[in-house]
Amino acid sequence: MRRRVFRNFVTAVVFGFLVPASSQAQNASLLGKVDIDGSSTVYPISEAAASGFTKDFPNVKVNVGVSGTGGGFKRFTIGQTDISDASRPIKSTEFEAARESGIEFFEIPVAYDGLTLVVHKDNDFVDHLSVDEIRKIFTAEGSAKTWSEVRDGWPQKPIKIFAPGTDSGTFDYFKEVVADKEGSLRSDMSTSEDDNVLVTGVSGSPNAIGFFGVAYYEENQDKLKSVPIINPETNEPVSPDATTIENGTYAPFSRPLFIYVNARSFKRPEVRRFVAYYLQMAPKLAAQTGYVALPKTVYAEAMKHCRGGNTGTHYLTEDLKKRSGAVTELYKTTSTVN
Repeated sequence: MRRRVFRNFVTAVVFGFLVPASSQAQNASLLGKVDIDGSSTVYPISEAAASGFTKDFPNVKVNVGVSGTGGGFKRFTIGQTDISDASRPIKSTEFEAARESGIEFFEIPVAYDGLTLVVHKDNDFVDHLSVDEIRKIFTAEGSAKTWSEVRDGWPQKPIKIFAPGTDSGTFDYFKEVVADKEGSLRSDMSTSEDDNVLVTGVSGSPNAIGFFGVAYYEENQDKLKSVPIINPETNEPVSPDATTIENGTYAPFSRPLFIYVNARSFKRPEVRRFVAYYLQMAPKLAAQTGYVALPKTVYAEAMKHCRGGNTGTHYLTEDLKKRSGAVTELYKTTSTVN
């Protein structure tokens, strides 16, 4: 897998307040640990960051867990972790939980992802899907039992569905796009917070379909086929790749990924240096783990937030209503709510 590559490279520490790379003895004097939990989608990037960082700072232990975005926020908002991986912005309920616990945080976008729908590698009839057809498959209201119920001409074969668990930010994002606020996803799907379980399920079932972050598809192209999605504006089928995710034509399933950093933890030298390392390496880590780097201006703004103590979220209003839009438009110091 691509992320294993990172265990073998040595990085140069050149960003901001990091210790110079030549100061190996000084690096070894840095002690402590960094606890991360949350999104399985963000996991490959954080795990790669952890592997590279511990090459330079061998006496800092970085633990990266995978309990899903919701599961990660449950721990983060009561102060159990230093960093929470998230494949969606923080919700108002999670924000309020953090407030009640006195947890202030830095919200840091780290990459773009294209939520990817996949079928078995040998599936020769699913050439593309529209959002309406996806609703037929995945929502409680649609509940198509066979492929022939999705589109005329497709075989009368039963559909087996694999999806992230309800603690997953990918589940939340998909539900919001496909089922809207009032709708719900069907309850007879096979679910798991571990995307590798979903990969195994779809690759082992000829009539299956599933979804997860594009990185897991990139790692398993030999046994899965990605499904082009009809762009609602152009009516053209578009496949997820670096270009279509970055320019937004892979719609409506392109999205930013985040890490949330506990501001109190950030005062500890090992956390501060890890976050700086993460931000400096994020463009390379995103690309090499199958995701898409954000514009440089976003990473610069994120470091400005950390250095300036600018805590809070950009994805809620003052009265905690959801804000949405391009990350380059929302992620500005002036729009922070804390």
